[in-house]
Amino acid sequence: MTLTDLLEKKCLPGVTALPPAEVDTLLALIDTWHLADGKIVRAFDCKNYYDTLSFINAIAYVIHAEDHHPELVVTYNRCIVKFDTHSVNDGRGGLSINDFVCAAKIDAIFQQSFS
Repeated sequence: MTLTDLLEKKCLPGVTALPPAEVDTLLALIDTWHLADGKIVRAFDCKNYYDTLSFINAIAYVIHAEDHHPELVVTYNRCIVKFDTHSVNDGRGGLSINDFVCAAKIDAIFQQSFS
């Protein structure tokens, strides 16, 4: 799988948790993200509060269209995005391909419009 493959994928319902080796492989494709507490996480630094809110609005379309919603932590000039999939592992959560698809798409938005 390549970064282009991730960007072209759509999130699907009923996905399963990824094994650790596959998580590592996919994480290498989106190397600005890291694992923390069972989630993939990235902090996006913005110029000011308006820029931070503009970024959130820009990613809202993708999040809604993919029907895969992250945890967002918003401060004056930073948005921390955390993805995991609550429905895998019999509802205990974990990481699925959907997390990496959305992370790649959010990275592309940030790169194109906010960096």
